[in-house]
Amino acid sequence: MSRIRIRIGISLGIVYGATQAEYSRYVAIGDSQTEGLWDGDETTGLLGFADRLAVMLDTLYPGLQYANLAVRGKKLGDVLTEQVPQALAMEPDLITVCVGMNDVIQPGRQFPRALAELDYVYAALARSGATVVTTTFPNVAQFLPFGRIVSKRLARINNAITVAADRYGFKLIDLYNAASMRDWDTWSFDRVHASPKGHILFAAAAAEALNLPDSSHDWAAAHPNPTQLSIAHGAYGRLRWTQDNFFPWVWRRMRGLSAADGRFPKRPELEPVNTRCSPHDAAPTDDIAARSRYQSGILDP
Repeated sequence: MSRIRIRIGISLGIVYGATQAEYSRYVAIGDSQTEGLWDGDETTGLLGFADRLAVMLDTLYPGLQYANLAVRGKKLGDVLTEQVPQALAMEPDLITVCVGMNDVIQPGRQFPRALAELDYVYAALARSGATVVTTTFPNVAQFLPFGRIVSKRLARINNAITVAADRYGFKLIDLYNAASMRDWDTWSFDRVHASPKGHILFAAAAAEALNLPDSSHDWAAAHPNPTQLSIAHGAYGRLRWTQDNFFPWVWRRMRGLSAADGRFPKRPELEPVNTRCSPHDAAPTDDIAARSRYQSGILDP
């Protein structure tokens, strides 16, 4: 009887630990989405889903140490060689990783190599013993004028992410099939990066993946009154996207330039979430509510 009680106690302890895990050291790695592009600006500072998630965690587990190593423009190879070693050296108990879109849209024949690098990243994170949260990519092809060009790559990388997450026991957020990802105002004017609303939804999705108290699947629901664009606005939006985003991006690539050039992580070391940062770092936590206004979509400047 005593052995049975011990086994029951151990089983309950395992279940309790799985659903009520506490975190003290959170490191976010990735590219512009994790850096927080378009959730704030260069003057007031960038937030992003990772910063918002860190605030949630710090509310639950006061004293959380948080680092964000993400830099816009980074590809899987960059994250593998630059961010993964730095992240693991911090011995985190929680890691979020969202990277690969820059590899999806990158012209050339390097995509198979990027898929291999994705698994190298995941394998290294799995060996750390930390809880890892990763995500499939939403169907950005639905909004982009040249979306069909990248749709096959998007399907391949999402399949690779899903298979690897299952293999390594990662917590997976399915953004591809979430109805909320099809709302125009989930995205910034460039149609690739999240708007403030989008970052709020991403953070809520991560909270659900971690089974945080009061989290739910509500983030995935479509807005009951979604933004509607007229045919004229849709045509203008496609033209503006091509002129303001696609052509400059192609020109940078032709010159061997990247959005990552000259940029550094905004939170390169573990520090308390409520640490006051410089204007180019994450905004203080008490500014979040005032800076969480939704954008109306791709036509906003």
